[in-house]
Amino acid sequence: MNVGVCKLKIHIPGGRSLKDKRSVVKSLVARLQKQFNLSVAEVDDHELWQMVTIGMACVSNHNNRVDEVISAAISLIERDFPTIEIVEQEREIFG
Repeated sequence: MNVGVCKLKIHIPGGRSLKDKRSVVKSLVARLQKQFNLSVAEVDDHELWQMVTIGMACVSNHNNRVDEVISAAISLIERDFPTIEIVEQEREIFG
């Protein structure tokens, strides 16, 4: 069993309130869960309007598959959410 985890720090420049932020985060999390079957959650920066840190986890029987899924999820964020910017990412694969 191989487990991949990824932590993304994301800037939401259009965020004017926590309500704006929650709307973006909710949409992003739902899309990643549905399309990639990832475990996704907001893990930090809860009180900031324009920053969010999300954590993603993927389990597979191959390291390559874990890396592919996480890379595809990041590509989706960059392609389909042009109003946000990934400013930092950390990845780790165990197994």
